[in-house]
Amino acid sequence: MIPVLLVMLLQLSTSLHKTEKPLCFLKTSPSLSRNGDLVIGSFLPMHSVEVSNDIGKGLFQSHPDKSCRDYKWLHKNYQLVLALVFAVEEINRDPNLLPNISSLGFHVYNAYHSDERTLESSLRWLSGQGQLIPNYSCLWQDQPVAIIGGATSALSVQMGTLLELYKFPQISYGPFDSKLSDKAQFPSLYQMTQRDSSLHHGIIQLMVQFEWTWVGLVTTDDMRGEEFLWNLKGDMIKHDICLAYTEKLPVSERRHTESQDMFMPRILQSSVRVIIIHGDTDSLMILRYSQPILHYILKKVWITTSNWDITMRPQWNDGYSFHGALSFSQMTKEIPAFKTFLRTVNPAKYPEDPLLKEFWCSAFKDLEKLENEELNECSLNTSLETLPLHIFDMAMSGLSYTMYNAVHAVARALHEMLLVTSERESIRNEEIWVPQPWQLHNFLKKIHFDNSIGDQVFLDDTGNSEAHYNILEYLFFQNGTEILVKVGQFIPNAPYGQDFFICKEAILWAWNEPKAPHAVCSESCSPGFRKTPREGEPVCCFDCSSCSEGEISKQMNMKYCMKCPEDEYPNKERDHCLPKTITFLDIKEPLGMTLVCVALLFSMLTALILGVFVKFCDTPVVKANNRILSYTLLISLTLCFLCSLLFIGRPTAATCLLRQTTFGIVFTVAISSILAKTILVVLAFKVTKPGSRSKVWLQPRVSNCIVFLCSGIQMTLCCIWLGISPPFPDTDTHSQPNQIIIECNEGSVIGFYCVLGYIGFLALGSFTVAFLARNLPDTFNEAKFITFSMLVFCSVWVSFLPTYQSTKGKAMVVVEIFSILASSAGLLGCIFIPKCYVILLSPHNARVKSIWLEKSKGLANG
Repeated sequence: MIPVLLVMLLQLSTSLHKTEKPLCFLKTSPSLSRNGDLVIGSFLPMHSVEVSNDIGKGLFQSHPDKSCRDYKWLHKNYQLVLALVFAVEEINRDPNLLPNISSLGFHVYNAYHSDERTLESSLRWLSGQGQLIPNYSCLWQDQPVAIIGGATSALSVQMGTLLELYKFPQISYGPFDSKLSDKAQFPSLYQMTQRDSSLHHGIIQLMVQFEWTWVGLVTTDDMRGEEFLWNLKGDMIKHDICLAYTEKLPVSERRHTESQDMFMPRILQSSVRVIIIHGDTDSLMILRYSQPILHYILKKVWITTSNWDITMRPQWNDGYSFHGALSFSQMTKEIPAFKTFLRTVNPAKYPEDPLLKEFWCSAFKDLEKLENEELNECSLNTSLETLPLHIFDMAMSGLSYTMYNAVHAVARALHEMLLVTSERESIRNEEIWVPQPWQLHNFLKKIHFDNSIGDQVFLDDTGNSEAHYNILEYLFFQNGTEILVKVGQFIPNAPYGQDFFICKEAILWAWNEPKAPHAVCSESCSPGFRKTPREGEPVCCFDCSSCSEGEISKQMNMKYCMKCPEDEYPNKERDHCLPKTITFLDIKEPLGMTLVCVALLFSMLTALILGVFVKFCDTPVVKANNRILSYTLLISLTLCFLCSLLFIGRPTAATCLLRQTTFGIVFTVAISSILAKTILVVLAFKVTKPGSRSKVWLQPRVSNCIVFLCSGIQMTLCCIWLGISPPFPDTDTHSQPNQIIIECNEGSVIGFYCVLGYIGFLALGSFTVAFLARNLPDTFNEAKFITFSMLVFCSVWVSFLPTYQSTKGKAMVVVEIFSILASSAGLLGCIFIPKCYVILLSPHNARVKSIWLEKSKGLANG
């Protein structure tokens, strides 16, 4: 690295040695000097210049003057020079600092943001001559001891590469850069500025306050810009904020036209309303020279960082571009004597300073817009207070404050070094104390003092605290007046709630808008909706989808909808939950009351028919159909109608246990009775041979055994069901979105369908036997009525199964009650209504039945 650097320096010095009149550097090198026993060198960005487009090897092969262009004054940066002068004069007046040194001097050089010019200026300062002579110094009286420079990280690195060869201490007053803290790479470099590692947190909180989620970023294309971008993105992810684009601007050279062609069209054409600018004034000067006044028309809001002076610009009327911008400015205390010093500064006070006169005339010429005014014609008795903000600021800037502390730090290090040297060896009064620059490092590392306003000053990187920020709004009015108004502050590491403050009412938004501009990729999702990410796009770009059934979202821009509690349901808008109503088939409601009335009516009708059969028990019709079976069937049908009442009302443990078991047993008794009657009818016509042993099957105890056997099997199934998993009261919160259904859980579903299936099996058997006996003589045959009744019964229960499965809540209970009533009424109507008709209204048929009965007895007696 060093041999290559020396070769480049030799080429550079040879080129300059052949130049008889280095016109470019006659203007600016050195810019200002004040002799002293000890001299501090300083490189300050006072002029901007557009350099050539040569890069790499061609940069050092081209003639230096050929790449020099017209330079422009950076007027606001002249405050750095005045801060340096003020600090040196303050030190020279202090009898307690450097008492054995007559004076402290300084050399000020212009720092171009160019590898070529920075290296050239540094070498010229080291050689002490107009011509560049590497590794040789002509300085014998004004001995340089340290360098204060590095307005940007790039300048610090460029200067440090050369100064490190000679172990010159370099105090950087520019923005803090963690890369420069690497002592292995930069052992002779010290940073004065406070750390800004928390700045991105403040910017994120600002965006959160105004709900800006879609922003752009303009930053420098270096490690410092990359570190800020990395930290900003990490914080953005936590708050769902996205970068629409990132523009990285080159910092090593200023190629205005090329840079404008690269990034300005993208910024202008983008619909992004909020743009963050991160970087220092010198590195981002390219943005100032490239930005048109169209920004004002495009209505963009700029968020700038403290190291970029928003008021500095090449043209006086360019302030519209950044009207309404919000800037994070590092908090600094005002040194009272400095403002007084600025008020008294003029070329008449410092006649030996040609740089001040040149600045003075340039600044006031720009103010008066006198294009052809000569330097010696400008007024020298005016005050800096009359200059507008974009040319000069009477308030001490952050860089000037750091410059003031840097000069005092060097002076105090020299003072400590002088004390140590005085203790070790005596210095004669006539002898001038000349320290070596490399000897100063041990003292600079230990510097820690309170400045004139009580602030602690460190040169050790570990001692630098986090910077605090004022949030300023930049306003530019039509009459050319511009001001910075404090609208908030950001104090890192402060307690939560006290670290960030913004006064929204104090902000005067540009373009006369009453509220903050809208900066989002997608419109907000209202309550009741959730954000659905768009595939392949950032998280800030999304669609709004309605919450699913049973879910709500109470706030704007919810990522997920949340389910309501089981006892609540969403309202129509799905933005809050309502309590569910408890529902069951209540006897007090019309439907429940109607079913109760129907069940009681049919049960009374069945009881009435039973009464008729009992009263006319000796009639042939009653006798012909086995009175005991008829009585049993009628009693079971009465119970079937009444068992439906167990399904009405709020379910309890008792009703849940009795519902299905009672229904299953009484229906089994009814169907088994019908089955026994059907078998007897068939046997009555089939067993006709006198003396046949088959007649024993016509005895009443056989039919009774059929009923008891079939009913016993059903009772066994019910006992097993109740023993393994009995029914119990339960709540259904899912079937109906706005209701909590109180129901009976069947427990074992297999047990329930076994009971129901067994009834179906008996019904199918009865239907089959009756169907086989359908061709017997009509006069003496009731098999057709039984067949039709079982057809009705089976039809009802076959249709019950799918309907029961597809309904929930009260409807399911109503379906089962209806099936019970309908099937029971079908049995009653098809079997007993014709018999009642015969008994009560058709005596002729009764006589026929009597004759049939007598014949049957005769056959039976043989």
